[in-house]
Amino acid sequence: MVPITGRPAGWCDHIARFWPVDAVVGENGAFTFFMQDGVRKRIDTPAGQDKLGGMDKALLSAKLSELAQKIRLRFPDARWASDQHYREYDLAIDICEDVQPWPRKRVDDLLEFCRSAGAHAKLSSIHVNAWFGDYDKRKGFENWLSTPTFDEWIFVGDSPNDEPLFGAFRYSAGVANLKKYLDRLTVFPTWITGKESGAGFTEVVEKLIESSVM
Repeated sequence: MVPITGRPAGWCDHIARFWPVDAVVGENGAFTFFMQDGVRKRIDTPAGQDKLGGMDKALLSAKLSELAQKIRLRFPDARWASDQHYREYDLAIDICEDVQPWPRKRVDDLLEFCRSAGAHAKLSSIHVNAWFGDYDKRKGFENWLSTPTFDEWIFVGDSPNDEPLFGAFRYSAGVANLKKYLDRLTVFPTWITGKESGAGFTEVVEKLIESSVM
């Protein structure tokens, strides 16, 4: 089991150490954390971070700071996600987690604004994430697998930033709250659950148990 998340390095360190998982891919594919012989290890995804065209970490930080300033000017009431302090490689703007939900038009304006500044920008169920580097959730997961054998896995997602993985796996599921984003997708999961969020994930697990018993 491998969580693939837009959540920050700080969360991923905890997940790798204390959850019963094989690894965790964080910040939309920037890196993977995993435990080996009791030690937390990491793999950074190629074409990202300091490997992007010779861009070192200091330059990357400067580019993110510049983008942050532009966002503040264009969207003066925008708030960073409450976990921004624990991020290494991206900016996360809160659009509904700890703030009143943004109107769709404003979310789209923010996505387009970040992209016009040369950043990648993706919509999760709670944040808009922006970063510099040629990676995404799929590339992060592929970088961790020694042999990419997607037919042996099932992927479960809940938002547009999971689209690269819906297209990668033979078997994929979207939990029910993905339905409100369907008009944003060009690649779709093979099945959508009847329940939302964690209950939808449980629904997928129950189906797997049921099929293994039959």
